[in-house]
Amino acid sequence: MASPVAARPRTIAERFEEAFPRSRELYARASDLFPNGVTHDARYLEPFPVYVDRAKGSHKWDADGHELIDWWSGHGSILLGHSHPRVVEAVTEQMRRMTHPSACHELEVEWGEIVRRLKPSVEKLRFVNSGTEATMMALRLARTFTGRPKVLKFRGHFHGWHDFLIQAADPPYDRALPGLGGGALEELVIVPPNDPEALERTLERDKEIACAIIEPTGGHFGQVPIRGEFLKSLRDTTARHGVLLIFDEVITGFRVAPGGAQGHYAIRPDLTTMAKVLAGGLPGGCVGGRGDILELLAFGPAGNRKMPHPGTFNANPLSASAGIATLEIVAGGDPCRRANDAAARLRRRLNELFASEGLRWAAYGDFSDFRILTNYTGPRPASGDDRFLPYGGDFERLDAKPDPKLNQMFRLAMFLYGIDLPGLRGMANAAHTDEDLDQTIEAVRGAIGMLREERLC
Repeated sequence: MASPVAARPRTIAERFEEAFPRSRELYARASDLFPNGVTHDARYLEPFPVYVDRAKGSHKWDADGHELIDWWSGHGSILLGHSHPRVVEAVTEQMRRMTHPSACHELEVEWGEIVRRLKPSVEKLRFVNSGTEATMMALRLARTFTGRPKVLKFRGHFHGWHDFLIQAADPPYDRALPGLGGGALEELVIVPPNDPEALERTLERDKEIACAIIEPTGGHFGQVPIRGEFLKSLRDTTARHGVLLIFDEVITGFRVAPGGAQGHYAIRPDLTTMAKVLAGGLPGGCVGGRGDILELLAFGPAGNRKMPHPGTFNANPLSASAGIATLEIVAGGDPCRRANDAAARLRRRLNELFASEGLRWAAYGDFSDFRILTNYTGPRPASGDDRFLPYGGDFERLDAKPDPKLNQMFRLAMFLYGIDLPGLRGMANAAHTDEDLDQTIEAVRGAIGMLREERLC
């Protein structure tokens, strides 16, 4: 007769450790090098992260040889799918020619021209190396142009990890983050999203605000969705108060639509920050907008307000080649439509699954985004309702962090079913297929069963 210990079912964590031995070995080495063994906070996973060896289309293959359906999409930078042939060809050819000429080059002109063609609000632009750099530049341009020191941001919105905007990106919003300079906090004005009255009161009261910056689909690419009505109100209110409006389209630019969220909603911000899809999955960023604001970067007569801007890898030829190849395909609109459609179908099928399982979970999101809300106590979405907004968009309920153990075990369980999902959310790309959706739904069904075995849902 088997002992009770031997008969005990294996936990999700135990199954995971058995299934990914090579990743465990690599993590042991990484832990000696990097804090927590990772190079990005979001990649931290207990007992260890999965190490990826290669990627193609919507799939990745890990160091143990497992094939995984990828719903990270390069942190949002991959829209066409991994290793798209045209992008690979463009970068390979450019690598043979040069990587860093310490000079202007034709590709930067072509890259800038296609960005301006896709975004009518962009009259002039300047390339940088990341989304964080782009938002830093946008703030400095706004302060220089207006002569005002303060910046308005919305609670729960992420605009890079630099001192000026990282505060209040995640709950608890009033927590003072370590290492921030006092000046950065004193010049940051934080208001709730989707609240036109609070915005109006703040701008009426404080005349030192230079600009307002927003993720136009909502903080963290739509965790608390923002839609066209509020964006139009925001544009009207900031213009009336002489406050510059910055759309942070680091994720949404070229993903929501070829013209980004501003193109979809037909709104013209004063400045736009871009990255991710902009550079086809390589490092790269950009600030674009009104010509009179961007001219602050130009050399001119003595005494003007020239804003310095160096940057060793600005518009580097490899990123430019990948960006051009990607944006030429994106310009037709089909990749955005396919990614948005895949996410919408997945959201609908997830809600059907949750209803059939009698589980108080709900899926929601806009465009190519999907999120899973656990312990959901509101009404279920009507069949086919793609405008579903849990709790009426209540900020406090939607921006709350999920149960950490549930989130952790769900991720491990999904790996065991061949799905790389960044927790209770994900992002579709144009390469996701019907078969990917079928396998993902069955994986979620299986993961729910495993979570129930451990009494986690």
